[in-house]
Amino acid sequence: MQNIIEVKSLAKVFGNQAALEDVNFDVKKGETFGFLGPSGSGKTTTIKILTGQLAQTSGEANVFLIPASSLNKPKYRKKIGVVTDNSGLYSRLSIYDNLKLYCDLYDVPTKRIQEVLEMVNLTEEPKKLVSKLSKGMLQRVTLARAFLHEPDLLFLDEPTSALDPANSKHIHDGLRRLNEKGTTIFLTTHDMGEAESLCNRVAFLNRGKIQLLDEPKALRRQFSDATVTLELKDGREMRLSSGADGADEIHQYMSTDQVVSIHSNEPTLGDIFVEVTGRELI
Repeated sequence: MQNIIEVKSLAKVFGNQAALEDVNFDVKKGETFGFLGPSGSGKTTTIKILTGQLAQTSGEANVFLIPASSLNKPKYRKKIGVVTDNSGLYSRLSIYDNLKLYCDLYDVPTKRIQEVLEMVNLTEEPKKLVSKLSKGMLQRVTLARAFLHEPDLLFLDEPTSALDPANSKHIHDGLRRLNEKGTTIFLTTHDMGEAESLCNRVAFLNRGKIQLLDEPKALRRQFSDATVTLELKDGREMRLSSGADGADEIHQYMSTDQVVSIHSNEPTLGDIFVEVTGRELI
């Protein structure tokens, strides 16, 4: 499958402080790729390099098979969507009028505005002035703007950090629909639940270096302790081997109708990140 993004030996130094060191990864066309790590790990710096806003110190960062520094040409701008902390919205205009400006910029019919407002759960608020919006609503309008032209590649930097669980779920559903239509998504987040729900592959970034990269389910299997937990009707919980050693005992509890539930003990992505890096995701 064709790579949309290719990063090789990428490094970025600010003064004498290394923000990124020897970073290597690719993002395939059509996938949702998670770039995961705590605040200060280098996630936003990577997005700024990949969108041509910042020059790397060394290494390669190619998007659509060209250097990311060349993405300022109009034909590439229309292929990309970006959501960061800097909303770039016009505070004196309404939500609708802000989105209409971008419809004109991207040659998108205005009927698309209603569709993206539904994606971000703002269908009841189109006339509200941007200056009157909460932080969470601003974030949702910024997401709607990025969804408008159904970009080939969408960069999302902590897209649901200011949202409540209900609106986060609404955004996740919208991202899945956008991805199903062909948009490749590059997602930075410290929310491992969000990454596990949305991403085909994830990279763990810690202090500017990638420490793991794989599919979420493959990482969970890799770090699993190969046990299962049985919850029994008498209130006990039994932790047993999921292999041949525990099979007879599991069968005994099940055949005597003692089992309420049984589940594997695979770690979460958050558990794995802490184990590998020794750092909490804050």
